[in-house]
Amino acid sequence: MNIPRKNIIAIAAAALLTAGVLTTQPACAKRPAWAAKNEKLIAEKKIAVRTRDDIPAARLKSNLADGVVTRFESLPEFELAPGIKARAYWGKGNLVALLSLAPGAAIPKETLPAERIMVVMEGEIEQLLGDKYAAMRAVPRDEPDGTHGRTPKNEFVLLEKGAASGVKAGANGATIIEVYAPPRTDYLAKAGAPDVPAGLSLPAFPVAPTVAPGIICDLNDVQFTELQPGANSRLIGGHGAQLSFLRMDPGMSFAEHLHPEEQLMCVLRGAMDEIILDGTAAMKQGDLLYLPAPMVHGGKVGDRGCDVLDVFYPPRPDYMAKKAERDAALAAVIPADAKVELFVDGAVTKPGLIFCEGPKWLKGKLYLSSMCFDQKWNGSPARSTTLEVDPDGAYRVIQKGMQTNGLMPLADGNLAVCDMFGHRVIEMTTKGQIVRTLASTFEGKPIDGPNDIVTDVKGGIYFTDPQFTPEKKKFQPGRSVFYITPPGKLVRIIPPDDFAMPNGILLTPDGRTLLVNNTYDNEAFWNVDSDKDNWVWAYDVNDDGTVKNPRKFALLFLTPEVTERKGRTSAADGMTMDEGGGIYVTTYMGVQIFGPKGEFRGIVNTPTYPVSCCFGGDDMKTLFIVSYDKIYKIKTSVKGLKYGPK
Repeated sequence: MNIPRKNIIAIAAAALLTAGVLTTQPACAKRPAWAAKNEKLIAEKKIAVRTRDDIPAARLKSNLADGVVTRFESLPEFELAPGIKARAYWGKGNLVALLSLAPGAAIPKETLPAERIMVVMEGEIEQLLGDKYAAMRAVPRDEPDGTHGRTPKNEFVLLEKGAASGVKAGANGATIIEVYAPPRTDYLAKAGAPDVPAGLSLPAFPVAPTVAPGIICDLNDVQFTELQPGANSRLIGGHGAQLSFLRMDPGMSFAEHLHPEEQLMCVLRGAMDEIILDGTAAMKQGDLLYLPAPMVHGGKVGDRGCDVLDVFYPPRPDYMAKKAERDAALAAVIPADAKVELFVDGAVTKPGLIFCEGPKWLKGKLYLSSMCFDQKWNGSPARSTTLEVDPDGAYRVIQKGMQTNGLMPLADGNLAVCDMFGHRVIEMTTKGQIVRTLASTFEGKPIDGPNDIVTDVKGGIYFTDPQFTPEKKKFQPGRSVFYITPPGKLVRIIPPDDFAMPNGILLTPDGRTLLVNNTYDNEAFWNVDSDKDNWVWAYDVNDDGTVKNPRKFALLFLTPEVTERKGRTSAADGMTMDEGGGIYVTTYMGVQIFGPKGEFRGIVNTPTYPVSCCFGGDDMKTLFIVSYDKIYKIKTSVKGLKYGPK
């Protein structure tokens, strides 16, 4: 039997591991004290062993003890340049340094002695790229309100060994993370490492960098790669370092496992119990852990979730394969080179936009609501408008004086409109003329606040009513979803307060499944809790338009701030759908995209929180995203569902 040489080496490596010899050390190397216990656990728990034959013998010892949790602030601080303090930790192949830069402090121009990935965590810097300095910054997430909704930014750049580099801090200083492969010997010396080896080099590993060198990127544009259910990572890789910004859901767990790559772990937020060999160690923000290959480990995440930075040496090919799969899923609907473009800036153009909602494409134009809210979500119908937008971005008011929200094209070429503060659903022409009231009362009392809306092929209309209205005492007993039958009868199809806040609503192309999302849940500021949490829910549609068989359809990502307070608020709002049944959901985390079976495909990141979205353009292959006083757009590979006249 002809076995390839690489397989022979892998089999031999596995045999050496079973015998107690680490794959990263020559056979004559001293066995670590934990090796026997590790081998026992592998045998008892039948843990899968993955080996690789391209990791050279180590020449450097980590400054962190094997498998022992260490506080970051316990590391010695050293000065890199006037006004720049650093702490560093390292393994056998990578060094991680956190640098605090005083306002105006600078690292002089230098030639990098190793590959470096640098991420701006706070503040702003200028980074030398080639022969010019370029601004890089970190922007914190806004606490969203009626007038503010900035999304976070953490810019990063990969520079290869031999590249010119220099850093200048902005007026308010900065905090940056640097990861070097191999470790910089001058940093090691400054950090007090004993016996610093000379001439550390980077072997060739079978992975390519995830980004082009010298190009500034935003960490929040990097797609989440699912490592296992409940654990999703933004992966950045170079030739010798792999950064995994890992987000773990509350309560999820990692079974005991091992890998031939060493792992440097730092908890950025939240807490977890880390399984290390046959023990457990509590880890919280600011804790570090060095896991040498192939130490058995696992973990159980706390009720607030946990975000960590893992740095692997060498880069893990299995992670890169998972990343390629996830990137391909998104590229099937959003081209890999597509960029979010600012289509209309309502802060500078006239007549101006305030809080955009409910966009729909009809007869070659975009129609939407511009709602007026103050910072505390107090509305003003007198200052709210409904707008018509041309393909070139020019726009005009077609209606003023109603706080309209969701819009939906009708078969006759008019629009069904949610007059939210007017407690009704109306039919309106594209010139803004009210044709008739479609619904205003249920069981003799006014409806509260129609929010989002969708039509079926029979002429029926579904709408959500989350009671997001100014009246302290509501007319209806709770937040609900309604159906207007083709003859015009109003039917409540989802019981009051079954959702904490039902908001976005969609109907699949075959008309058989209704989708409803949930905006807020498990929050002190909201008076309803439900079991709907951060899911889009699906319902089977009966022949009479009512629904049955509620079930979870798509799980929405939450921001760290929400999980930290144990909330389940995704801020899911407007949704749209492509011809294949894929859905696009606007949330605090961006436009989250799912396939027709609820499988996650990716996220479109926008500079401010997206509020709603729709497909449009002559070919229906442009996704328009409305967000406060901005309208963005991005090209797609798929066509959106077309509503209105056939």
